[in-house]
Amino acid sequence: MSVYLPSAFAAHDADAIARLVREYPFATLITATGAEPQISPLPMLHRADPAPHGALIGHVARANPHWRLLADGPSVAVFQGPHAYVSPSWYMDPATIVPTWNYAVVHVHGNVVLVDDPATTLATVKELTLRFESGRPAPWHLQLEGARLDAMVGAIVAFRMTITRVDAKFKLSQNRGAADLDGVIAGLLEDNHPEAAATAAWMDRYARKA
Repeated sequence: MSVYLPSAFAAHDADAIARLVREYPFATLITATGAEPQISPLPMLHRADPAPHGALIGHVARANPHWRLLADGPSVAVFQGPHAYVSPSWYMDPATIVPTWNYAVVHVHGNVVLVDDPATTLATVKELTLRFESGRPAPWHLQLEGARLDAMVGAIVAFRMTITRVDAKFKLSQNRGAADLDGVIAGLLEDNHPEAAATAAWMDRYARKA
């Protein structure tokens, strides 16, 4: 499984790639080793070890048949960053342009090891919870105990995916001139939509470097 990656849009900035995975952690995990691909949307967190690319951690419901295929072969996690429609009217010569879509996406390939230890599974749940609760004024904490906690842990399957390859595609108008880039950024900001504004910010930060 690979993403179409023209050289103009291939992203190699390790910090930018790490930022996208960190800021957009709700990924789509795809495993194609069975009769049909298994696809699960779920949050995943990146860990730096092992070198060179690190690993992703996460968990799925035990009732989800996806987990039974995870250890059978490679999987890919697709992290979708900011994206937005781009109108031809924002270019210097709109009559020669067609509509397009700007976006940033990271495909993380790797091999999955399932976690069968309840303590490690619980630690994975706590790490994910901490990641999304820590910035709140009154963070929620897991309070289940005893049989109820055991049932919760038993109802999920945690995993660790050692990363073998990362493909990053930032299609942010790098193939256009500075005037067109400015026009698209201005148009996105005028759209008054959070996703459009986020895309404009990523264009301003990363497309101008190209």
